Order: sequence, then structure tokens, then C-alpha cells
Amino acid sequence: MTSTATSSGTSSAVEAVRPPVVETKSKEPWLSPQLSSYFIAGGIAGAVSRTVVSPLERLKIIQQVQSSTAEGQYKGVWASLVRMWKEEGVRGYLRGNGINCLRIVPYSAVQFTTYEQLKKWLTNYGEKELDTRTRLTAGALAGIASVCSTYPLDLVRSRLSIATASIPIQTAAPAPSAKPALASAYHTSSAAPLPASKALNSRDLTVWSMTLRVVREEGGVRALYRGIVATAVGVAPYVGINFAAYEALRGIITPPGKSSVPRKLFCGALAGSISQTITYPFDVLRRKMQVTGMGGFGKKYDGALDALRSTLQTEGPKGLYRGLWPNLLKVAPSIATSFFTYELVKEFLLGTS
Repeated sequence: MTSTATSSGTSSAVEAVRPPVVETKSKEPWLSPQLSSYFIAGGIAGAVSRTVVSPLERLKIIQQVQSSTAEGQYKGVWASLVRMWKEEGVRGYLRGNGINCLRIVPYSAVQFTTYEQLKKWLTNYGEKELDTRTRLTAGALAGIASVCSTYPLDLVRSRLSIATASIPIQTAAPAPSAKPALASAYHTSSAAPLPASKALNSRDLTVWSMTLRVVREEGGVRALYRGIVATAVGVAPYVGINFAAYEALRGIITPPGKSSVPRKLFCGALAGSISQTITYPFDVLRRKMQVTGMGGFGKKYDGALDALRSTLQTEGPKGLYRGLWPNLLKVAPSIATSFFTYELVKEFLLGTS
């Protein structure tokens, strides 16, 4: 009896002086099911959201790069969509969407995955508060990562989007009575034909052919990254504001018990509209840089600053917002669909993993 008591007392004393066990935080492996869910959900969200608004995406690009002084411009959203349908049919609406999805799947997957991971790292896996500044930082870095990983596809997609549109081309010194020529991949005006090296045919309207054409005729592989600085500068705040606005609005628009589908979609649409309006001039400069050197679609710029200066001189500040209206009509449903699809697929995958 005494031995048992002594043993029990000794054991209690040892436990009293034994240092407390510190639980080490288990970090997820790099290829965890959770990380895979972020990547897959992000890719699907990107493909679905961009396909839904493909006609408006193409119209935005056309309006950004067309001449502001020539006749025959694409004016008005509805009139331009009708014109696109008459000239090219349903294929015109989806022109460039294949490569857009090819680009947006990894782009969106990298963006969502990077954002989710950076939130964990910047808060030391939940030890620090996830405030607005942290969300902005995580979103900005995620945007830069996604841009750098897919930029050549974005440039080629822009080329394919405008290749068959009848956009008025700029000529050096047009005759006073001459009407502006309309450039097309298949037909070029005899009044102002594109140079033979710049003329496009049906064989050029593929991802691989257009990529080779840019590399061969416009300065090698570096030409595929023309405008990436302006893009990164614009995308960083855009994605940062987009994520931060979405998560902030989600607490207001979709509080517990009121997270219906329309509320979720409205939350994403509003967040996308806010972020896109603030950063839209960067997108215009990016498109101008991407099509510079593509015969008939404007002057060749020496850099993003040269494109900015030239646009302000010839078109004024409104030139930096050309195509904003169709873009907002595109961004609202696109971002709404993107966030909604991402959350839906992520919850499904994590629920079944």
C-alpha cells in the first residue's frame, strides 16, 4: 500500500516538473488534396466564366485597338455584336475563345491556388489576422504569378481575336476623298493593302501558327512578352482589389443565413466591376502593346510609357477607357461566375476528398 502511494507520488512529481508538450503545427504537403482542389476549382472557374462572356471579350479587344479617327468603327455594344454576327456568325463570337480557355485555365488555377496559399503563409497559418492589407498583398502577388505563367498565350489570343475583324486600318497619308480600308485576315482592301509579310490567311489563324509568326517576324521569343510590364503593373492591383473587395463584400451581401445564389453572384459582379474600373487604363495599354507591329492596327510603340504618352496626345484621357462599357458588361458576369464556380467546385472536391 505504501509502495503504491510512494510510486504514485513520485509519478505525480515527475509529471509536475515535466515540461509541457508543445504541439508542432503540421503543414500541408505541397501536393495535398486541398491544394489540388484549389487548382482544379480555379481552372474550371476560369474556363466557365470566360466562355460565358466570350463575345463581349472579343468586342472589348477590337474597340481597344481600332483607330479612333477612321470610319467604320465598332460603335455601341449591341450594334457591334449584331455586326460581328452578320460578318462571321457564331464563330465570330467565339473567335479566340479556344486559346482564351487554354490560357485562362492555368491562369485562373495558378491565381486562386497562389492566393489561397499566400493567405496561409502571410498569416502564419492562422496565427495572424487576415486583414484587408494581407488580402491585397496576396491578391497582387497571385495576379503577377498568373500573368507571368501564361502571358504568351494572352498575346497570341489578342492577335487571333482581331485578325478577322474588319477594323479600319491607319495609313500614313490618306487622300482626302479616300475611304479608310478595312483590314481582314482573309480580305485586304486594294486601296491600302497590308504588306505581303503581314497578310494573314486561314493557316495563320491557329495558336501555333500565330505564335511562330510573332517569333519569326517581330523579334524572337521576346516579342511574345511585349507589354508584360504594363500587364503586371495593371494586374497586380486589379487582382488584389478584386479578391479584397470580394471577401469584404461577402460579409455584407452574403452574411450567414443569406447566402443565396443571386447574392453570391451579385457579390462577385460588384467586386469585379470595382476592381476593373480602377485599373482599366493598364488593360488598354496592354492591348496596344500586344498588337504593335501587327500590320494595319496602329503605330509601333517603344514601350508602355510611349503608348501612354501617344494615347493621351491623340485621344486624351478617354482613350485610356476605350471599350470600358462592353468590358464592364463582360467583367460583371465573368467575375460573378468565376467566384461562384470556384466556391462550388472547391466545396464539392473538399467534401469528397
